[in-house]
Amino acid sequence: MGLSRAIVDRTDLSAESIAWLNALVREWHLLADTSFSDLICWLPGVDDNVFWAAAQVRPKTGPTALQDDVVGWEIRYDCEHQVSNAYLSHEITETSDNQLDVGIPVDVWAIPVMRWGKCIAVVERHTNRMGVRAPGSLEDSYMEVADTLSNMLWHGEFPIDPPSDPALSPKVGDGLLTVAPDGTITYASPNAVSAYRRMGSLGELEGEQWAEVLASLRGSEMETVGQSIHSELDGSAAVEFDVDNQAATTRIRILPLTRDGDSFGALVLTRDSTQLRDAARQLVTKNATIREIHHRVKNNLQTVAALLRLQSRRVKAPEAKTALSDAMNRVTAIAVVHELLSQSFDDDVAFDEIADRILKIFGDVSASSGHVTAQRHGSFGMVPAKAATSLSLVINELCQNAVEHGFHSASGAVTVAPQRDGNQLIVDVIDAGSGLPHSFDLELAAKGSLGLSIVRTLVEDLHGSFELSDRVDEKGVRARVRLDFDSAGSAATQA
Repeated sequence: MGLSRAIVDRTDLSAESIAWLNALVREWHLLADTSFSDLICWLPGVDDNVFWAAAQVRPKTGPTALQDDVVGWEIRYDCEHQVSNAYLSHEITETSDNQLDVGIPVDVWAIPVMRWGKCIAVVERHTNRMGVRAPGSLEDSYMEVADTLSNMLWHGEFPIDPPSDPALSPKVGDGLLTVAPDGTITYASPNAVSAYRRMGSLGELEGEQWAEVLASLRGSEMETVGQSIHSELDGSAAVEFDVDNQAATTRIRILPLTRDGDSFGALVLTRDSTQLRDAARQLVTKNATIREIHHRVKNNLQTVAALLRLQSRRVKAPEAKTALSDAMNRVTAIAVVHELLSQSFDDDVAFDEIADRILKIFGDVSASSGHVTAQRHGSFGMVPAKAATSLSLVINELCQNAVEHGFHSASGAVTVAPQRDGNQLIVDVIDAGSGLPHSFDLELAAKGSLGLSIVRTLVEDLHGSFELSDRVDEKGVRARVRLDFDSAGSAATQA
């Protein structure tokens, strides 16, 4: 967990100190897991005789030593307490005997966090001695790493930049190597050995040169990386990368270790990420397939629109010609959406481009006589992809309705004016035509007009509202559609 938000109110720590402590609690799982210990971050209050617990973490490698979550607890005026002693002495303190906590013997360390010659916090290590496993090479190596990290924490050398990625970076339990300053692997955990075996390494690891083991996993292309990693053992920055071959993929993180300011080798964390790699490849394949489907749907719709256009040229009856033309516009509007969806992986689409294409096509073909201009004022912003097709049809139908009933297929101008109000999208389609007839009833009009019926049905499916009224300021009609983006996405999914 991160630092409590009350840190600014309850301490006088500087912004730099707070940033350092936030970095610490992002990385201190390494110390908790290698020491098999619960960790508490105690901060001095404005009165530095009072300390309060700002963060806590439990180990994933052993049982907890603390039954309660102590964040927010205080230590007041107790000069015998380990935290007070560590803060005042600037030295690591520890219990000489196992103290009891709810009947459990617990070892306690208090580590002063020193920065710029000042103790800005104390990290307390609580180790449940009843849960510590029988000593072995793993336990001994983990504890040696924990002692080194504690020393680095004391000297202000831990955490190490850059920070880990919580989703991708390997953890202690995934696989651990310790490497001496000369590059020799001194310990390899069973999980680490398994990971390298899957990558093709056949050696025992322990006693081998780490850079040579790494280079052997990918052959000659790893030589340069191996050399840079060898030099990083004396550096101060963490290194994280993927090693990938046909057999497996491994995520590796290298953290240089120091002891009292001198190089102490490196900690290498290893995670077998083959399943993640395979899942990512499958996702890319699925995304590519979906994009190809959208592309083919777009091509098929354009073919249908072309056939409708050819058919309308051969039809003599005006009503049939108009019906075919309207159908062609609807198919074309849907095709525009699929064309943009074929170019994007996102769940949301920038709808302005879709609207502009529809308006351009509409202005080219809508009026049978005269000249119609269609333009957009304002921005739609991002629209859920699952609602884009319905919204494109709504705009097409409202524009077509303005031409047919407002201008009576003569010249005129149609303006589409979208505006955003938080999660809500409001779209006005405005014309300067003849206006609505007297005693206009939207319910009755929708029953007799296919276009209005389509608009009402689509807007209702998107959990929105639709209004049609005369303009107040001047002659013409304003159609207004309101959509809520949260419900629009879910409604489109249900549809």
